Amino acid sequence: MIERLRSLLRSLRQRLWAKPLAACLLSVVGVGLASALDNKWLMEKPPEVSAESIESLLSIIASSMLVIAIFAAGAMVSAYASASNNASPRSFPLVLADDVSQNAYSIFVGAFIFGVVGLVALQNNSFGTTGRFVLFIETALVFAMVILTFVRWVDRIARLGRQGNTIDQVEQAAADAIRRYRRRAGPGDQTLDGPHSVVAADTVGYLQEVKLEALQACAEASGQALEVLELPGAFIVAGQPLLRAYGGDAPAEGEWADRLRTAFRIGSAREFDEDPRFGLVVLSEIAGRALSPAVNDPGTAIDVLGRIVRLFTLWEESGRDPPHPPCAPAVRLPALTSADLVEDAFTATARDGAGSIEVVCRLLKALEAVADLGDTVLAGAARQQAREALAMAEAKLPLPEHVERARHLARFAAPSPQA
Repeated sequence: MIERLRSLLRSLRQRLWAKPLAACLLSVVGVGLASALDNKWLMEKPPEVSAESIESLLSIIASSMLVIAIFAAGAMVSAYASASNNASPRSFPLVLADDVSQNAYSIFVGAFIFGVVGLVALQNNSFGTTGRFVLFIETALVFAMVILTFVRWVDRIARLGRQGNTIDQVEQAAADAIRRYRRRAGPGDQTLDGPHSVVAADTVGYLQEVKLEALQACAEASGQALEVLELPGAFIVAGQPLLRAYGGDAPAEGEWADRLRTAFRIGSAREFDEDPRFGLVVLSEIAGRALSPAVNDPGTAIDVLGRIVRLFTLWEESGRDPPHPPCAPAVRLPALTSADLVEDAFTATARDGAGSIEVVCRLLKALEAVADLGDTVLAGAARQQAREALAMAEAKLPLPEHVERARHLARFAAPSPQA
């Protein structure tokens, strides 16, 4: 239930209608509350507020908020287009889910509805002395909220969709996915062997989420041990095995297989939430686009390399933390390998930046930093990637002096002499 609710909330964050709808409903409730409090005021004589003064304020809100809401929608659409064109189209869901912009748009629309509903109710004599006073307080609060929101939103919209802001959002999404992966059930020490049944996919797309709580409930109900075969981010085809079920009384077929299959959410595109590799892929895409001849911005690629090193540091440090109790002890997940992470993060930059000495130097320094984090497997993958990057640089760098600089920086990746 918790996983389902969390998944629903993540989905609603990318729906621009959700928060405005909630704000509109809250506005109607606020006007209704003012009317309902008539003759229920605890004070003997509530302050007298004229209907004309409230009507003037509500008219200002009703006439201006719709214009501001339309302006806000246009600015947000421009920011979304900028994010897709300047960074990576895969970053669009993160920009779309920006809470500050969505909250601002929702408040503007909600204030407009509050003004219209309040004005209609006031002109139809729906309020007594107490109701008018409560409506006046609510109107003042709406004004204050709109002003504060607009000031904050203007500062935000000036950055929303800009490349630096988009890179920040992608890095944060990748860091959150890494932490979430570390908290989930690991591959475990047990070896699952013996007779088993297989649950296969019945659709084509990217695996977006594995619902561990649902699988754990199935395992407890059937007495089975379950082995997940794919991680979020994998491309799934119909008939591809998703799960092995060991032991127990329930065969992984028919209605039981359908129940197990519903724990795997498959969609048309990869998502950041459960897929640490996707964040690294998108950062690599941003660096590759910056290195294209049309953009020619090696500074952005260098900035991205620094962020990737920070993410690998988080990956290594979170792996050394005391293990969390598995949320699904009867479910075994496949391991996410360091070699895959390194390939996702650095291959595109090594290819597209091979002819730029400043990018090659920073790339090799970044790989050396990753190799020094302390994990033997990660260090081996980083050294292999550095050797491949050096080979591409040797083929594309225009000056022998640049090649020598690259070879000097890549000394850490030299194969150990054979004994």
